[in-house]
Amino acid sequence: MVCSKLRIGILHARWNKTIIDNLVKGAVEKLKLLNVSEENIIIESVPGSFELPFGTKKFVDKYEKLGKPLDAVIPIGVLIKGSTMHFEYICDSVTHQLMRLNFDLGLPVIFGVLTCLTDEQAEARAGLIEGKMHNHGEDWGAAAVEMSVKFE
Repeated sequence: MVCSKLRIGILHARWNKTIIDNLVKGAVEKLKLLNVSEENIIIESVPGSFELPFGTKKFVDKYEKLGKPLDAVIPIGVLIKGSTMHFEYICDSVTHQLMRLNFDLGLPVIFGVLTCLTDEQAEARAGLIEGKMHNHGEDWGAAAVEMSVKFE
Protein backbone atom coordinates (compact mmCIF):
# COMPACT_ATOMS: atom_id res chain seq x y z
CA MET A 1 0.00 0.00 0.00
CA VAL A 2 1.22 3.46 -0.86
CA CYS A 3 1.55 5.59 2.28
CA SER A 4 -0.46 8.41 0.71
CA LYS A 5 -3.47 6.06 0.70
CA LEU A 6 -3.16 5.12 4.38
CA ARG A 7 -5.89 6.38 6.71
CA ILE A 8 -4.48 6.93 10.18
CA GLY A 9 -6.63 7.89 13.14
CA ILE A 10 -5.37 9.83 16.13
CA LEU A 11 -7.59 9.81 19.20
CA HIS A 12 -6.26 11.95 22.01
CA ALA A 13 -7.20 12.70 25.58
CA ARG A 14 -7.85 16.32 26.52
CA TRP A 15 -6.12 16.21 29.96
CA ASN A 16 -2.61 17.71 30.02
CA LYS A 17 -3.40 19.78 26.92
CA THR A 18 0.03 21.32 26.32
CA ILE A 19 1.75 17.94 26.38
CA ILE A 20 -1.00 16.23 24.35
CA ASP A 21 -1.05 18.97 21.71
CA ASN A 22 2.69 18.60 21.13
CA LEU A 23 2.49 14.79 20.96
CA VAL A 24 -0.32 15.01 18.39
CA LYS A 25 1.69 17.60 16.44
CA GLY A 26 4.72 15.27 16.41
CA ALA A 27 2.65 12.32 15.22
CA VAL A 28 1.01 14.35 12.44
CA GLU A 29 4.33 15.82 11.27
CA LYS A 30 5.89 12.34 11.09
CA LEU A 31 2.88 10.91 9.24
CA LYS A 32 3.08 13.70 6.67
CA LEU A 33 6.86 13.22 6.37
CA LEU A 34 6.13 9.56 5.57
CA ASN A 35 3.74 10.67 2.80
CA VAL A 36 0.43 10.08 4.57
CA SER A 37 -1.96 12.62 3.03
CA GLU A 38 -3.15 15.24 5.48
CA GLU A 39 -6.78 14.53 4.57
CA ASN A 40 -6.19 10.90 5.60
CA ILE A 41 -5.11 11.85 9.12
CA ILE A 42 -8.27 11.87 11.22
CA ILE A 43 -8.07 13.46 14.67
CA GLU A 44 -10.69 13.24 17.42
CA SER A 45 -10.61 13.52 21.20
CA VAL A 46 -11.99 11.97 24.39
CA PRO A 47 -12.00 13.43 27.91
CA GLY A 48 -9.07 11.51 29.40
CA SER A 49 -6.71 8.56 29.04
CA PHE A 50 -9.12 6.17 30.77
CA GLU A 51 -11.57 6.77 27.92
CA LEU A 52 -9.02 5.95 25.20
CA PRO A 53 -9.73 2.19 24.88
CA PHE A 54 -13.51 2.53 24.51
CA GLY A 55 -13.10 5.67 22.43
CA THR A 56 -10.66 3.88 20.14
CA LYS A 57 -13.12 1.05 19.53
CA LYS A 58 -15.94 3.50 18.75
CA PHE A 59 -13.61 5.65 16.60
CA VAL A 60 -12.60 2.67 14.45
CA ASP A 61 -16.21 1.44 14.23
CA LYS A 62 -17.43 4.89 13.19
CA TYR A 63 -15.10 5.11 10.19
CA GLU A 64 -15.75 1.49 9.24
CA LYS A 65 -19.49 2.24 9.09
CA LEU A 66 -18.80 5.34 7.00
CA GLY A 67 -16.96 3.16 4.47
CA LYS A 68 -13.68 4.91 5.30
CA PRO A 69 -11.84 2.33 7.40
CA LEU A 70 -8.69 3.25 9.27
CA ASP A 71 -5.42 1.41 8.65
CA ALA A 72 -4.09 2.19 12.13
CA VAL A 73 -5.02 4.27 15.14
CA ILE A 74 -2.82 6.12 17.62
CA PRO A 75 -4.52 6.69 20.98
CA ILE A 76 -2.58 9.50 22.69
CA GLY A 77 -2.74 10.21 26.39
CA VAL A 78 -0.61 11.31 29.31
CA LEU A 79 -0.74 9.87 32.82
CA ILE A 80 1.32 11.57 35.51
CA LYS A 81 1.73 10.01 38.94
CA GLY A 82 0.07 11.77 41.83
CA SER A 83 -0.08 10.90 45.49
CA THR A 84 -2.67 8.11 45.22
CA MET A 85 -2.94 4.67 43.60
CA HIS A 86 -5.12 6.17 40.85
CA PHE A 87 -2.09 6.36 38.52
CA GLU A 88 -1.26 2.65 38.79
CA TYR A 89 -4.87 1.53 38.23
CA ILE A 90 -5.39 3.75 35.20
CA CYS A 91 -2.00 2.88 33.65
CA ASP A 92 -2.62 -0.83 34.04
CA SER A 93 -6.19 -0.76 32.74
CA VAL A 94 -5.51 1.48 29.76
CA THR A 95 -2.37 -0.43 28.75
CA HIS A 96 -4.06 -3.82 28.79
CA GLN A 97 -7.18 -2.67 26.97
CA LEU A 98 -5.29 -0.83 24.23
CA MET A 99 -3.09 -3.87 23.66
CA ARG A 100 -6.15 -6.09 23.45
CA LEU A 101 -7.72 -3.82 20.82
CA ASN A 102 -4.96 -4.75 18.35
CA PHE A 103 -6.41 -8.24 18.25
CA ASP A 104 -10.08 -7.35 18.69
CA LEU A 105 -10.03 -4.77 15.91
CA GLY A 106 -7.53 -6.53 13.66
CA LEU A 107 -5.53 -3.39 13.03
CA PRO A 108 -2.54 -1.68 14.59
CA VAL A 109 -3.35 0.24 17.76
CA ILE A 110 -0.15 2.11 18.61
CA PHE A 111 0.50 2.65 22.31
CA GLY A 112 0.69 6.43 22.51
CA VAL A 113 0.23 6.85 26.24
CA LEU A 114 2.97 8.42 28.32
CA THR A 115 3.10 7.03 31.86
CA CYS A 116 5.34 9.42 33.74
CA LEU A 117 6.34 9.99 37.34
CA THR A 118 6.65 13.77 36.97
CA ASP A 119 5.42 16.65 34.85
CA GLU A 120 9.00 17.19 33.71
CA GLN A 121 9.26 13.63 32.38
CA ALA A 122 6.04 14.10 30.40
CA GLU A 123 7.20 17.45 29.01
CA ALA A 124 10.57 15.95 28.01
CA ARG A 125 8.90 13.01 26.23
CA ALA A 126 6.66 15.43 24.38
CA GLY A 127 9.72 17.34 23.13
CA LEU A 128 8.88 20.40 25.20
CA ILE A 129 12.22 20.62 27.05
CA GLU A 130 15.06 21.61 24.74
CA GLY A 131 17.82 19.00 24.63
CA LYS A 132 16.16 16.51 26.99
CA MET A 133 14.35 14.11 24.67
CA HIS A 134 12.56 14.05 21.38
CA ASN A 135 8.81 14.11 20.79
CA HIS A 136 7.53 10.55 21.20
CA GLY A 137 4.55 11.41 18.97
CA GLU A 138 6.98 11.14 16.05
CA ASP A 139 7.77 7.54 17.01
CA TRP A 140 4.09 6.68 17.20
CA GLY A 141 3.43 8.14 13.75
CA ALA A 142 6.29 6.11 12.28
CA ALA A 143 5.07 2.94 14.03
CA ALA A 144 1.54 3.44 12.65
CA VAL A 145 2.84 3.61 9.08
CA GLU A 146 5.24 0.68 9.49
CA MET A 147 2.63 -1.57 11.05
CA SER A 148 0.04 -0.60 8.43
CA VAL A 149 2.20 -1.63 5.49
CA LYS A 150 4.33 -4.39 6.95
CA PHE A 151 1.77 -7.17 7.06
CA GLU A 152 -0.38 -6.42 4.00
